[in-house]
Amino acid sequence: MVKMTKSKTFQAYLPTCHRTYSCIHCRAHLANHDELISKSFQGSQGRAYLFNSVVNVGCGPAEERVLLTGLHAVADIYCENCKTTLGWKYEHAFESSQKYKEGKFIIELAHMIKDNGWDVRPPPDARRRRAAVVARAPLF
Repeated sequence: MVKMTKSKTFQAYLPTCHRTYSCIHCRAHLANHDELISKSFQGSQGRAYLFNSVVNVGCGPAEERVLLTGLHAVADIYCENCKTTLGWKYEHAFESSQKYKEGKFIIELAHMIKDNGWDVRPPPDARRRRAAVVARAPLF
């Protein structure tokens, strides 16, 4: 008798050739590094990143919250696979200086990990060539 195991399937898989962020709890892909807007945000559990778009994320109902930068209408976002709350989506900003956040996503670092290609370094000879070019550059 062959025992079949059910594998996890996610809504979206990001290309493996790009650096990605994944859910720390279940490893579902969440965002491509190219979608990262800022690393200078604060979540309820520490540092957080602002993304232009995300995948494998569900959205709760919007509610008004007073955040560090003023009043916003936000909706909690959660991992579609493991249902962990990851951060929030900015639905509406009431201050004109904060309008750029509308439609963007905050994911707290406590809930994501880096995947695919973060540890890739150029071969040692390429680093030496780059150092030699820099050493020969004229100083002004």
